Parts: sequence; structure tokens; C-alpha cells
Amino acid sequence: MEFEDFVQDLSSLEVINKDNQKISVKLKGVALQYSNALRRVCLNGVPVFAIDTVDIIENSSVLPDEGLAHRLGLIPIKTDLSRFNEPSNCECQSETGCSNCKVMLVLDSGESETTRTVLSNELSSEDDSIKPISEKIPIVQLAPGQRIKVECYARLGRGTEHAKWNSANVSMLTETDKEDERILTIESTGALSPEQIILAGVDEVTSRLGEFKEMINQIEE
Repeated sequence: MEFEDFVQDLSSLEVINKDNQKISVKLKGVALQYSNALRRVCLNGVPVFAIDTVDIIENSSVLPDEGLAHRLGLIPIKTDLSRFNEPSNCECQSETGCSNCKVMLVLDSGESETTRTVLSNELSSEDDSIKPISEKIPIVQLAPGQRIKVECYARLGRGTEHAKWNSANVSMLTETDKEDERILTIESTGALSPEQIILAGVDEVTSRLGEFKEMINQIEE
């Protein structure tokens, strides 16, 4: 299959079923290598937000600082790909980032009066569109007198760098009883909708194949 044929086939994906978390699409006439490339990209090649840097201002909980930072990093964050850039592609080209590639979230539990669990709804974001996918994700349990206070910075990244940037929990390719037909099933982490993952995945695979074709053409010349 030629590159142009691949792009044309992917332009007419047939959605079999979908809901807020999962989508299944039929890939018909798409070569296995291209189908599998799309599967892999949908799993860990589509950029999403995750907390990457955590400044611990106060932590008197039983969870050590590195454990708290790790826990915060694993919270899925709602993502808006239309408004933000990956740091490597941002015009600022700054290690500290800017408002176009980094978002700050803060959490101050206050001193606990009773034993309680700090939840993700206590993370306050400077951008309302970039926030935890759920308000009920547990972060740490505090005993009376304990407190955590942190400043977190989230950025776009890809799961190939770290699993916390995976855009999907499940990306699965299954054969059907028809020749040259497969079903791609994507289950989102919640950072992006399943449809957004598929569309971004198609764009990413198309872009990568286009770049590879240009490299081959330059070598042949």
C-alpha cells in the first residue's frame, strides 16, 4: 500500500460504537503495519497534559516528598490541544516555559483537624480547562495536624517519554472474519475524548509517514 492510499483509507474510518470513554472503529483495506502504527500512536504518541514538576512547600504527611510528587504526576489531566504547545514546539523555547506550554496548579490542604483524604478537587488550576479529569481522585491521607502545600506545573508530553502521558488506557487491534479488515478500540484516560485521540492519532501517523517519505526521496536524489 502506498502512502497516499493509506491517507485516503484513514479519511473514511467507520465508527462501530462509542461512548465518553471508549471508541471502536473499523479499518478496512488498511495494511497491518499502518493499522498497528495507528494503534501504537493512539496509546502513547498523542500529547496530553500531566503534572511534570512539583515544588513541595510543606509536607507533614506520612507520604515522602517524592511519593507525593509521583502521585500527583499520575493524575490524568484534561487536555486542550488547540490552545497549548508541546514545550519543544513552543515559541518561548524556555526551560521555565510560558502560558502557551505550561499550566500551574496549586494545592493547600490547610492543617487537618481530623483524619481525611485529600482529593483531586483541591487542586486549583490557573486555567480552568486544564484540570484533573475527576474531583474524586485520592492523593494522600492526612492525620490531625498534618498538611500539604504544593505548586505543580503541568505540560504536554507523550507516553513514549513516560506512561503518565499515555493518552489511552487501552489501544487494541483485533481481526474480524473478513479479509483485510480490523477493529481498533481505544479507551481514553479521560484527558482527551476517544474521538480526539483517533483524529490526533491519524494526523500524527500521517505526519510521520510524510516526513519519512521526504527522507527517502532525499536519499534517492
